Amino acid sequence: MKHGYLFILLCAGMVLIGCANRGTGPQGGPKDSIPPTLLKETPVNGTCNFTGKQIVLQFDEYVQLDNVADNVLISPPQQQPPVVKAIGKKVTVTFEEPFRDSTTYTIDFGRAICDNNEKVPLGNYSFSFSTGEHIDTLAMFGRVINAVDLNPVQGVVVGVHECMHDSAFASYPFTRIAKTDSVGHFGVLNMRGGNYRIYALRDVSKDYLYQPSEALAFTDEVFSPALAYDSIVTHEPDSVTGEVLPDDTLWYHVPDTIVLRLFTENKQRHYFVRALRDKEQHYFTLLFSAPQDSLPTIVALPPDSTQLDSTWVDFTQYMLCQANKTKDTLIYWLTDSAAIRMDSLRFLMTYKMTDSLYQLVDTTDTVQAIYRHPRLSAKALEAKQRKEANRKVEIKSNASGKFDIYRSIEWFATTPLKDYTLDSIHLLEKIDTTLKSVAFSMEPMDSVGLRFMLRADLQPEHSYTLRIDSGAMHDVYGISNNAFKADYKLRSLEEYSTLTIRLEPYDARIRVQVLNEKDQVLRELPASEQGTQFKYLEAKSFYIRLYVDADGNKEWTTGDWSLKRQPEPVYYYPKKLTLRSNWDFEETVDYLAKPLLEQKPKALIKTDTGKKK
Repeated sequence: MKHGYLFILLCAGMVLIGCANRGTGPQGGPKDSIPPTLLKETPVNGTCNFTGKQIVLQFDEYVQLDNVADNVLISPPQQQPPVVKAIGKKVTVTFEEPFRDSTTYTIDFGRAICDNNEKVPLGNYSFSFSTGEHIDTLAMFGRVINAVDLNPVQGVVVGVHECMHDSAFASYPFTRIAKTDSVGHFGVLNMRGGNYRIYALRDVSKDYLYQPSEALAFTDEVFSPALAYDSIVTHEPDSVTGEVLPDDTLWYHVPDTIVLRLFTENKQRHYFVRALRDKEQHYFTLLFSAPQDSLPTIVALPPDSTQLDSTWVDFTQYMLCQANKTKDTLIYWLTDSAAIRMDSLRFLMTYKMTDSLYQLVDTTDTVQAIYRHPRLSAKALEAKQRKEANRKVEIKSNASGKFDIYRSIEWFATTPLKDYTLDSIHLLEKIDTTLKSVAFSMEPMDSVGLRFMLRADLQPEHSYTLRIDSGAMHDVYGISNNAFKADYKLRSLEEYSTLTIRLEPYDARIRVQVLNEKDQVLRELPASEQGTQFKYLEAKSFYIRLYVDADGNKEWTTGDWSLKRQPEPVYYYPKKLTLRSNWDFEETVDYLAKPLLEQKPKALIKTDTGKKK
């Protein structure tokens, strides 16, 4: 009997082991998608005459905290933030700073409180208490959008001031605050009655007051809070972005009465970043943190020694400056062989740098641009020297394949040119089997002789060849070019569409932009009362954006807090325009017909999180 009992147990165990090893094993059941349940609040949410220093929240399961610094928001803000901890099934908030008298405090936990296993957040849970006799229940709601592209802005602080003076924004922390969600919504809660100024701030310094270089939004209007409706769970797509909010998102069923346009001032910190001379010995690069209005002044210094080296030369007499459009990247080409052989270039550089008040002041630094020779074997060094001895100026061009009618022909040299022979540059039209010369003019596109543009009267569907003879040009080192040839053909007119935009109402200051499906600008023209005409557009889908060029500088201008200047207004046409080949389209754009929040096509909307792309 005893042996029979053991046999049965052994068989049962083998069956269980076989089941356990079958397939991939136990799957652990469905993934937990239920957030923690709040069981108890100490004190009770909405407590008045609160004198304690700690809030305790009890949950039905073990919890953890996620990114407290970004998710948990205390209003009114405190300079010394409270200590928020998760221990087992409890979350505690311990205050380190004395409370204000007769004030309602709100702790917005955002998505900070999560379950311990799947990190499912509780949702936008908030806790309120008052140090006075009652809880303030008024609120202000709205949205923050990016001023330049009307995208919703997530994660910025929205704050209010009871003080009406502009100086309050940069001098005192906000009276009450909120943070925008993924669709730019904000709700400043638990407010008392009165009049307020409202601002938005990407508060990098985390001090709840404006610092130069922080993105901001402001309005001259004065607002009064209103009664907040009860919060509701919504599963409907957002009316502006089309985004379906998560199941745990609670929002207040009130209209967005306030719209703030966030902008970054043109007040970047200007400073010198570094000098580079790591690729080639015959040039060096200076990098700056922000666009420069003018070029720096450079004065050559001898080597850092008591006596001058006999090989030292004043290299500033033998250099060409190649600047990009914004003058924040400068390439200095050395044109003298003795200067090129100097491994260390030492100089005084005077340039504009911002001081603590963001004023541009002249600053002089001692800079070194050092070339470090690569470690090469004898064979590799010989090959490098042979390549240098046989070096030729290489030519490149944008002319190739099918060429758009509206584009200009450009060609580029690898090193700055000292001279060229125009008769050795040929633009030829292919007619059957023969080549016919085409008259053209040539214009330099920079100041050092690297880029050139050819202008000519070319015909649609005709084939052309750009040919440059060998030896047609010499660079600043006396090196001639290799022969170059590029074949291309202009597209036919039938491949394009023409789009005419008529503005209603017409404003001569407006500039009209054609955008692709990535919200990128393809073309831009000033508004015309007869209609703004965009020729030679491909048969694709496009969108239309406008901005009011109030200062007439032919580009969108951001705002300026010190001047109390708003960013230039931007508008979108809500419809997508799909063009067909060989068609002329005309569209009337009433840019005031829809509220600003409803203008941008949903296909183009992308939440702005402030993170660099």
